[in-house]
Amino acid sequence: MAIAFVSAWCFAFSGPMAKFLGEAGLAPLESVWARMAGAGLLLLAVLVVVKPRALRIPRSRLPFFGAYAVMAVAGVQALYFVAITRLPVGIALLLEFMAPVMVVLWVRFVRKVRLPRAAFVGAVVAVAGLAIVVEAWQGLRIDLLGLLLGLAAGACCAGYFLMSDSFGDDVDPLGLIAWGMIGAAVVLLPFSQPWNIPWEAFTTEATLGGHTLPVLGAYLWMVVVATVVAYILGVNAVRRLSAAVGATVASLEVIGGAVVAWALLGEALGLFQIIGGLIVISGALLAQTATAKPVAEPARELSRI
Repeated sequence: MAIAFVSAWCFAFSGPMAKFLGEAGLAPLESVWARMAGAGLLLLAVLVVVKPRALRIPRSRLPFFGAYAVMAVAGVQALYFVAITRLPVGIALLLEFMAPVMVVLWVRFVRKVRLPRAAFVGAVVAVAGLAIVVEAWQGLRIDLLGLLLGLAAGACCAGYFLMSDSFGDDVDPLGLIAWGMIGAAVVLLPFSQPWNIPWEAFTTEATLGGHTLPVLGAYLWMVVVATVVAYILGVNAVRRLSAAVGATVASLEVIGGAVVAWALLGEALGLFQIIGGLIVISGALLAQTATAKPVAEPARELSRI
């Protein structure tokens, strides 16, 4: 639980740091590519020296590694970074963290695991909270494309939790993360076109919300803390807790991201966003707590997973 908690707060810095890069002139997908490539190369270099065996990929696991790179890394980060150009960081995070509800639906209807009623009640509560966040009674005041991008990021995030909980002992988590980031950078090449990145921007400073940061400092913080450390802690937490509980604790990133965005960017959520956000988290907590119960069922039920 402690590992998952720290991971969530590390991830919370990614959106605000990305906005500083955007202020310096980088497009969202350029920021994502720089983040994935930098983090992947850093972790790869460290593993080559201290734990080279972690980088071995069993041939039978190549499709899994590919799917992890595309969905759990490239999909989550790219969609989220584009979403925060159209939405406040806190709201984008709330949409992304519909993922716990999506995990519940996947476990029930795809893995065919019977879940307690609380799982579905939690899902309904979370959706109701989301409706309050977007103030649906006002004709969906939040940018529609941003809303869809945030929900798509949530679907990929659900994949991250499910995949992090599903691989066996033949895969080293550190190697999975390193290759996942490198793979994500490769997948995003034609979209981000890093050869057009204004690299001189990393020598400047950016000002947002009355705070000025060196762009290179914001980038390094995003790579080391909000990516390498966050992913390593997050994957290991899910392996210890399960996708259900891990996704629940990770929802704290919503609160952390909103706090960091308020402190650094001056982005304050309105009353409805705060109330709705608390309802979303409560619904996710209720739903995800329920998914842990089938673990105690007889072996014949577990065989349905």
